[in-house]
Amino acid sequence: MNIGVLGTGFGAYHARLLKQMDLCDRVVVFGRDEGKLAELERELKVEITRDLDGLLRDPDIDVIDLCLPSPLHAEVAVKALEHGKHVFCETPVCCLMEEAAAMLDAERRSGKRVLVNRFIHFDPAYAYLRESCLKGTYGKLLSLTLKRETSPLWGDLGLDSLPVQLMIHDLDFIEGLMDSPELRSAWGTEYRDAHQSLVRVVFGQNGMNAEVVSSSGMPDGYPFTVGYEAYFESGKLVFLEQDSGDLSDATLMEYTASGAQRLVLEETNPYAATLEHALLSIQHGTNSLLSLDRAARSLGTALEIRRQISQK
Repeated sequence: MNIGVLGTGFGAYHARLLKQMDLCDRVVVFGRDEGKLAELERELKVEITRDLDGLLRDPDIDVIDLCLPSPLHAEVAVKALEHGKHVFCETPVCCLMEEAAAMLDAERRSGKRVLVNRFIHFDPAYAYLRESCLKGTYGKLLSLTLKRETSPLWGDLGLDSLPVQLMIHDLDFIEGLMDSPELRSAWGTEYRDAHQSLVRVVFGQNGMNAEVVSSSGMPDGYPFTVGYEAYFESGKLVFLEQDSGDLSDATLMEYTASGAQRLVLEETNPYAATLEHALLSIQHGTNSLLSLDRAARSLGTALEIRRQISQK
């Protein structure tokens, strides 16, 4: 497959992943920064271009890997679809439900597909949790708490931004785990710096409770932290991953009547796994958790959380 990568920020990382995949033949990177483009050309031996329209029109390109800022996603994705390209889009998929609707309409009209980088589903610890729920490994899931915490490293993550920019990953997981979850409460507060916030939301479905907590205002030096606590009828799973930059540690613990044990899962790069899955799904026309309609539902939930918080 021939891939056009848009962007030299996170797009550079995507290009490195793509160059390691047997699925990919030609990789072309679009950007505005000549220095970054030249560096990628030397390092990865990829083609480079500053002509976005020319890349979208290139008849040899099969997939556009869209790593531009989120406000540009909808416009560029629609153009790519209209030019007969499939799209792999970074998350959040876009910023407004009207944009998501335009993308869905273009997807239907073009007969091509948009898949979204909902990488949390390919993180081994989260994939194990979802598989355990589907298989009933520990009986019925009763309650789930997901958390995502960071010090102020990522720019504006105030109450208007955090649900869409940071919490979206855990909302993606909830959407993939629960069938039409009901948003029961949403609460949020700003830190002293109004560009950082703490948001807590609760979902419910058929007697099951799910809570998501996200914070962007942890003290400087606090490691980037993700994790979950999952309570089942006959056991509990506890996952904690902390990344301080120099050191990363992840632990998944299982608690059952047989005792406690640390589960060792196969190490997987979730970003690489997600990208490879997307290309295979496009190639073979198979269904995927990365579908645009699923991503649009997660975005809708994030925007509703933002709306409810703003009214309080």
